[in-house]
Amino acid sequence: MPNFSAGLFAEADQKTLTRGHLCTAARAFGGRLADNQGVTNRIQSLLGVQYPVVQAPMTYIARAELAAAVSEGGGLGMIETLTPEGRADLRRVRELTDRPVAANLMIQGWKRDPSIVDELVAAEVRHVFTSAGDPALFTERLHDAGMTVIHVIGSLKGAMKALDAGVDALVVEGVEGGGFKSALGASTMVLLPLVADRVGLPIIAAGGICDARSAAAAVVLGAEGVQMGTRMLASHEARVHANFKNEIIAAGDDGTVMLDLPGNPTMRVLRTGLAARAAAAEPGIQLLGRITDLYFDGDMEASVANTGQVSSRITELQPAAKIVEQTWLEIEKALNDSRSRIGQ
Repeated sequence: MPNFSAGLFAEADQKTLTRGHLCTAARAFGGRLADNQGVTNRIQSLLGVQYPVVQAPMTYIARAELAAAVSEGGGLGMIETLTPEGRADLRRVRELTDRPVAANLMIQGWKRDPSIVDELVAAEVRHVFTSAGDPALFTERLHDAGMTVIHVIGSLKGAMKALDAGVDALVVEGVEGGGFKSALGASTMVLLPLVADRVGLPIIAAGGICDARSAAAAVVLGAEGVQMGTRMLASHEARVHANFKNEIIAAGDDGTVMLDLPGNPTMRVLRTGLAARAAAAEPGIQLLGRITDLYFDGDMEASVANTGQVSSRITELQPAAKIVEQTWLEIEKALNDSRSRIGQ
């Protein structure tokens, strides 16, 4: 696989992105409408987007530049709210795009402080993706504030709980996705149709999605949209260090590992640096203490890099707008190409 130089990534990351730059770049890739431009599915209608392609809510990483680039490309960018910088970007992103941008509300981080809802209202957020906790804690309050609520789940039990809480849609994420996971979680291929058969809510598929072929599979299994994290990390606009991006591009099908160590959350991460030593049961390793040193300074020994198994299918850096457009507009081609393999 190609190994992009640090200089290439540094040049992309150091650009000052203005709303005009983002619009120009996005429309170079996203100017066409789908052939069925008069028809929208439930996720497109709910979110008000051209393409139901969502950027995942990665803490420290899901910031204004990346979110705006995804939204300008016709998808839905998202801002994380666990950090002060992320919350500030709820407003700053409006300098970069006037298209819909969502916010993530990680319930475990806010369950004792409902003031986050006031911040979302003040920032005029319309769509909130809740995750990592009981959706009943915030769904009614967010609805009362006029917001759409989409909840991230990793099990059928979680989906039923979200349905009971009254959420508007689900992100169904398989265990092959990056970041915090359940050690007993099912893959997207198993979990997605299982939930689709039992829950009538609109579904966004996550975990293992990076292109039109994987998005086509998700649609066949019951999804009306897709969410991508690892693929968006390997974009021009993601402001993580070149070393992290290079490791994603270089990863093979054994390039990630699920770490389930005492005193730490279960996580799927790149099997490199500190994570490789932790997987080999080296004692006394601190996994998350210096995660920003890894993300932004490129020290792959400083922490672990939350990344999905789909990294093995990512071979190049692309603009976020191109990722969004190709992922959705080429689904029809992917389905047509598959017909010759069905046989008689």
